[in-house]
Amino acid sequence: MTHASLLRRITDYAYRADPYPLYAELRGTPVLHEEEGGPYLVGSYWDIRGLLHDPRISSDAANLAAAGGDEPGGPEEAGLPPSFIRLDPPEHDRLRRMANRPFGPPHSPRRIDAMSGELREIVSGLIDGLRDAGQVDLVDQFAYPFPVTVICRLLGVPREDEPRFRAWVDPLVASLDPETGGNETDRLRAVQETRMQLGMYLAGLVEERRREPGADLLSELAADHGPDGPMTMTEVLSTAVLLLIAGHETTVNLITNGMLTLLRHPHVLHRLRDEPGLAVNLVEELLRYEPPVQFVPQRTCIADVEVRGTVIPKGSRIWLVLAAGNRDPERFEDPDRFDPDRKDIQHLGFGSGVHSCFGAPLARLETQIALSELARRLDAPRLVEDPPPYRRNAVLRGPRRLNVALDGVRP
Repeated sequence: MTHASLLRRITDYAYRADPYPLYAELRGTPVLHEEEGGPYLVGSYWDIRGLLHDPRISSDAANLAAAGGDEPGGPEEAGLPPSFIRLDPPEHDRLRRMANRPFGPPHSPRRIDAMSGELREIVSGLIDGLRDAGQVDLVDQFAYPFPVTVICRLLGVPREDEPRFRAWVDPLVASLDPETGGNETDRLRAVQETRMQLGMYLAGLVEERRREPGADLLSELAADHGPDGPMTMTEVLSTAVLLLIAGHETTVNLITNGMLTLLRHPHVLHRLRDEPGLAVNLVEELLRYEPPVQFVPQRTCIADVEVRGTVIPKGSRIWLVLAAGNRDPERFEDPDRFDPDRKDIQHLGFGSGVHSCFGAPLARLETQIALSELARRLDAPRLVEDPPPYRRNAVLRGPRRLNVALDGVRP
């Protein structure tokens, strides 16, 4: 195989179940550029980390569009202006600061930890629903509904509206990973209609919260009057949709990749059942070993950038292949081994720099609770098919289904 075919193989669905040999091949070329006008790929840990902190690498959607970017699906805003993950400083910094005030440290250090009891309650209810099944699909019956319920509670969507909210979310999330076949025009029209309905619903909810604020995140985003002033309506909506769609898909894949890895390493699954505290380190190793986001394609060089002797010209698109960096033997000892006791796990699973994953604290807690409770309560779980069928999306990699046979569910 020639290097000229490597990008096509990385994005080819045929390699989705195991892309890691391709990433090892990528690391053999510090900067891979296949064809005129195509993206530059970087797969080594230290190079990726440096570029994630480099102000010459832009995340601005306008720069990407000017460079001719038409990238494989990442989280998209629902017909709204770009959220802060698609902007550069200083506008990025202003919006992220405003979003972070009610979400995490230093202003709201306990918001996520305080949700722990509610997360356990949601997880318990979903696992209870598996009791009478000899075989379950852990994606559809557990990993998929869990994060959307969490984001409903976090934003303050009324309980009676949660089914309607999920009915809007499902097609939006599915649009990130379209099936082949079918009428594309009809699909896009349906997605656009769903986006409009969700946007109208959230706008109404924001107005309610501005009149009568509660203790939820949406109230604080809508009513906060910190040093940067209040968010506009479109800024609140963009931030809410970012949390909803980007956070949902990342968490689904992290939980599903995690259970798949545990079922392939039954001795670790048994340990987690007996040592629930193992979940903290285990999730960090999962973020290194099987990251939910494989690469970051929405970056553009706004100046010439030199990487190991190769100059990436201004205006070029650059793909940072996080999953390749996470298994770089120059950075990690025995990188292809899943080791929940690994001491040094400074992974790239949530990115790094100013665009490091905003929702990482919530995704970590959700996955720690989900995996430890699944390990504790599922009786003799075993894979029905390995490898399972994967989503078509090359960026947001995870199984579309994870069919698991059970002997039962423990109390």
